[in-house]
Amino acid sequence: MTKKGVLLVVSGPSGAGKGTVIRDAMERDKSFYYSVSATTRAPRAGEIDRVNYHFVTRERFEEFIRDGAVVEHTEYSQNYYGTLRSETEGKCDDGFNVILEIEVDGASQIKKKFPEAVSVMILPPDFKTLENRLRSRGTNTEEDIKRRLDRAREEMKFYGDYDYLIVNYDNEVRAAADELISIVKCEHMRTLRNPDFPAEFFNLNNN
Repeated sequence: MTKKGVLLVVSGPSGAGKGTVIRDAMERDKSFYYSVSATTRAPRAGEIDRVNYHFVTRERFEEFIRDGAVVEHTEYSQNYYGTLRSETEGKCDDGFNVILEIEVDGASQIKKKFPEAVSVMILPPDFKTLENRLRSRGTNTEEDIKRRLDRAREEMKFYGDYDYLIVNYDNEVRAAADELISIVKCEHMRTLRNPDFPAEFFNLNNN
């Protein structure tokens, strides 16, 4: 099977539990490499620069855009989010399965630039669950919650553009993480990713 890693795009509305699912998968499968995105938003309590995000100023991020230092970017809730080129280059060639946790806008950009990328959308079981999760954080204003819910409705319309769908049920994060791991394992076995395998294994070139 191919030793080259998979470029994995993971999206989903705020409150879907993307980060929790990804963390659980990474704890059990060391082949994953998490691409730390850059953002202009302020850090939340407990977040660490260069671990959760590269926290930069708006001016700095716009420099990244001009210099081509980001491979995708979008603006959400009046803040920039984007993937640094330095976070992705060479990692798949080194055998890592690179996870890009990005918005639907950025996912579309990645699929155009890297057609071999695999896209996964993580969704809650229903809209009420999503709203409950956002409210239970206790860190968002009512206006912000409404904006995130409106955004979620728009994001969910694009789920058909993704290769895979994972539903993250309450108290079943491990199951969702298992599905993410399984997707990557299956992708490694696709014939398109192993075009030379029969020739090499069965010595077909020496007939």
